[in-house]
Amino acid sequence: MPSQKQLQWSQLRVGLTVIIASITLIFLVFLMSGTTGWFSHKILLKSYMDNAAGLRAGAPVRLHGVDIGNVESVRVISGSPLTPVEIVMRVNTRFGFDLRKDSATTLSTAGVLGETFVDIDSSQAKGPVARDGDVLPIRDRPDFQDLVRSSQSTLQNMQALLNRVDRILSVVESGKGSVGKLINDPALYDRFNATISDFQGIISKVGHGEGSLGKLITDEELYRKTVATVDRLNTIVDEVNQGKGTAGKLLKDPALYDNANQTLGEARKLMQDVNAGKGALGRFAHDEEFARKLDNTMTKLSALADRLEAGQGTAGKLFHDPALYDNADKMLVETRELIKAVRQDPKKYLTIHLKIF
Repeated sequence: MPSQKQLQWSQLRVGLTVIIASITLIFLVFLMSGTTGWFSHKILLKSYMDNAAGLRAGAPVRLHGVDIGNVESVRVISGSPLTPVEIVMRVNTRFGFDLRKDSATTLSTAGVLGETFVDIDSSQAKGPVARDGDVLPIRDRPDFQDLVRSSQSTLQNMQALLNRVDRILSVVESGKGSVGKLINDPALYDRFNATISDFQGIISKVGHGEGSLGKLITDEELYRKTVATVDRLNTIVDEVNQGKGTAGKLLKDPALYDNANQTLGEARKLMQDVNAGKGALGRFAHDEEFARKLDNTMTKLSALADRLEAGQGTAGKLFHDPALYDNADKMLVETRELIKAVRQDPKKYLTIHLKIF
């Protein structure tokens, strides 16, 4: 059985082993840590903002959402009224290839009620790699208070709109205006009720077959005639589809199609001959001499018409001389009287006197 001294020595060795193992584990954790490890190289960066928004020392610093360090200190400085809050960040240089002098910093919140942290955005950064002591620019983002301030004008406009709607409803309830009269005027209600009664009467008459509309709806004879007409139309359509009748032949007869195709072919050939200058039509269409003669003839006809209209020449006088018209009318009257006298006494004018020497 071990003595008391041996037991104490065993317990001491176990305790020392646990302590050494704990120290080793803590050392390894700090050694493997990328942001708080003792042996990782770090630099200090600064950024100046107008409001800390609840940021505290020790808060994480993230680059594209990845933790690269912590906030060293947050304090208010003098001499910078627009950005009085100085934020000092201790970050790891392991991600230095994407951490540049013009990388923008913003304050973000993890969720709705989460902790405020520094978010660094290098998506548009093109400057050199950040060094110890560099100041990173900030990117403005509206916070909740800014949203509240910007929404105040909208709320005021909505309040004014609600006040106007309330006034309009008050006017309507008092029976003023067109809408108010529509809602509160009893005479309008009576007329509307009378109109509905008249409409119900018309519907009742139509349902009983009265009037033209009632006959159209309830008359069985009209229904039979309509059905018969539809049947005849169906018969005509069937006959046309079968090629019967004139319309059916026009649609179904292949000979008609061949004749029409042949006619179109001949017409096309005739037009080709005309375009080629063949035949009388082709010569008329392409002979420049004929065109000049035709133009000369039309010019002469136009001049002749102008002379006739001006009353020149014999034909022009026939159209325009009133004396010629009067003489011709007088001659026709005398000729008509002579013919009348000859009919009344033909012997007086048709007697032949024969004298012999």
